[in-house]
Amino acid sequence: MNEAIKDEQDDQNLRQKFLKYLLPSVAAMWVFSLYTIVDGIFVSHGVGPIAMAAVNISMPFINFIFAASLLFSTGASTIIAIYLGQGDMDRANKTFTMTIATTIILSFTIMIFGILNLERIALFLGATEATLEHVIDYLRIIIIFNGFFIVSYSLEVIVKTDGFPQLSIAGVSISALMNIVLDYIFVMKLNLGVPGAAYATGIAQVASCIFFLAHFIRKNSNLNFSRFKFRASTLSRMMSIGFPDCITELSAGIVIFLFNQKILKYVGENGVVTYSIISYVNTLVLTTMVGITQGMQPLSSFYYGMEDDETVTKLFKMSLKTITAVSIVSFIIVIVFAPSIVKIFIGGKNGELLNYSVKALRIFAISFLLVGYNVNISGFFASIEEPVHATVISLGRGLVIIAATLFILTTLFGAKGIWISTVVSESICFAISLFILNKSYTRSREHKPLSIG
Repeated sequence: MNEAIKDEQDDQNLRQKFLKYLLPSVAAMWVFSLYTIVDGIFVSHGVGPIAMAAVNISMPFINFIFAASLLFSTGASTIIAIYLGQGDMDRANKTFTMTIATTIILSFTIMIFGILNLERIALFLGATEATLEHVIDYLRIIIIFNGFFIVSYSLEVIVKTDGFPQLSIAGVSISALMNIVLDYIFVMKLNLGVPGAAYATGIAQVASCIFFLAHFIRKNSNLNFSRFKFRASTLSRMMSIGFPDCITELSAGIVIFLFNQKILKYVGENGVVTYSIISYVNTLVLTTMVGITQGMQPLSSFYYGMEDDETVTKLFKMSLKTITAVSIVSFIIVIVFAPSIVKIFIGGKNGELLNYSVKALRIFAISFLLVGYNVNISGFFASIEEPVHATVISLGRGLVIIAATLFILTTLFGAKGIWISTVVSESICFAISLFILNKSYTRSREHKPLSIG
């Protein structure tokens, strides 16, 4: 009896730890996703729907910026958590410092390349005669600020691994509030248009970066900056772990690009407006699922480093239950409130565009019932250094399967195929995820199956 009580208390403590990381992670991702959503709302009302479409056309490049950050920060978070679980602070600090140095170098490379190829990038992304100037204006400013995007997001991920998950929500909340205020001032009051929205977002990222750096510089953290040497083996390990999350973010941008191309072909520029609205809603749902997964990952990696397989399994089950609840709630909210959601972005003056967007959003919302499982299973594999399985799932759901279904369904059904392709692709990936999880998953250290039953 005493042992049963102890097990129950241990489970309760683990749930509390999970919530301690889960709630700040989800909140941080929500606030983080508000950057682009708020830009879209203010640009749509302050400039016009076509300008909002231009911001959406720019999104793949912004996805690329964050994907570059995830390539290093997710892997670094996992490695640091494992070292902390093993009690090796020296290697944890060196990995942390090398990560930040690497992302700074990377951001300068992106800035130089982006400025030199600005118009080419805009045209490649699908800018039309009506949107080209807006896309160039938005991207030019975002590219200049890209280093703050990359570093601040890396620090936001690592600060949770450091044991201060509450700081992640504080940092991004400050940044998001600043973004909203500056969007209102720059776009609505000063009439700076699309560049004003970009400046608002960039300055907000500067504030976020300073906030997180102050935590580590003041040495309030467990992790500290230290002398290090660039080690190819550590970078390789970091990138192999971070690659699945990087692919998830990067492929999101590629998918937006592919959808925009098909929409321009089969629907026209009004269709891009509809997809912009869907993208904003999808971003909010997807980042919620990523936040749940990121809430699990540091703990999972920590107990994996301690070789506590039972606790790792319990954490995974907790995250799956959370995903289930959030998926159902998200689906119901979008189905019921679709007209109100669409009106936030375009108002109610254009009845035809409103009705078309509501119908498309409701079809797309079916995918919300499945996407969380695919993201969570992939993130779980990454947290225990199973990057191959994680990559297969991420690459499948984020790029390969969706690209194939989009091409096939638009060929067969035209415009209707655009809005059902995501539902079909997430369903296929869900089947693949379950197969890998139940049949192919083995622990890399001991080569034995992990029971999830």
